Amino acid sequence: MSGRYADARDRYKTLAENGQNPTTLVIACCDSRAAPELIFDAGPGELFVIRNVANLVPPYEPDGHFHATSAALEFAVQALKIREIVVMGHGRCGGVHAALSTDSNPLSPGDFIGKWMSMLRPAAEEVTQYKSMTAAERQRALERISIRISIENLLTFPCVRILHEKQRITLSGAWFDISTGELWVMDPKTGDFTRPDAPGKQD
Repeated sequence: MSGRYADARDRYKTLAENGQNPTTLVIACCDSRAAPELIFDAGPGELFVIRNVANLVPPYEPDGHFHATSAALEFAVQALKIREIVVMGHGRCGGVHAALSTDSNPLSPGDFIGKWMSMLRPAAEEVTQYKSMTAAERQRALERISIRISIENLLTFPCVRILHEKQRITLSGAWFDISTGELWVMDPKTGDFTRPDAPGKQD
């Protein structure tokens, strides 16, 4: 036995015997370049992570359909008693690129990605009107707007909204720049993103 598992064997044994008890939920993209555990330097059992295309949180819709993200959110809040939720987007997100593209074809007849990304359609249509911005600037703008939208959608879930109003759970936004390895944090009051290691710098 070698590698990371060997290094953390005792930790895994404890987790197996005692169960998990993370206090933070991270909602992230399934992009292989933006792994939350690596970005936050977290060990086994420290983070509860939900990953999907473009780190989106759908609105609360108990309609009888299958909702993987909503189910995992429910478990994190109600069963694990998570105290902090972080929505983490990232640069060069393929899902956001698809939302901004007007000529992309569905990958399959089901067009699951297209339907999923339709949650961003109004914001994408607005961003595409900014002709003075480059394509890269529009993409980065929508990546960050999507984080704010997901946080708004989190508050449509009664279990999250009630705990947030009672100040028993916090909601945060973050954006990871794949090209530089920098993590930008969203100001909860203004929605602006800044680098914690560079006070006052925003983009």
